[in-house]
Amino acid sequence: MLRTPVSQTRLAILEWLKDPAAHFPPQRHGDLVEDGVTARAVAARLGVPSRVARTHLGLLADLGLLRTRRVRRRTYYRRDEMRIAEVARMFEKGW
Repeated sequence: MLRTPVSQTRLAILEWLKDPAAHFPPQRHGDLVEDGVTARAVAARLGVPSRVARTHLGLLADLGLLRTRRVRRRTYYRRDEMRIAEVARMFEKGW
């Protein structure tokens, strides 16, 4: 995790996913809070192609900061609050 360069884009995504209903329009399928947000929605918010958003989301998921849920052909992303709190505690202790 520490080898991953800090990215303002990824930090923004994590911030938006704290309150997805405030930052993303309603989705046709899935609840923003319960299910999460699709890469397409994140891409639209960032103004980038979906593949770029998927790369950022995939990295955050690989770090354990996001949970994924696959429904048919869509992957939904939402924050893993327990993991984020765990990482924050490690840094507070001077890890």
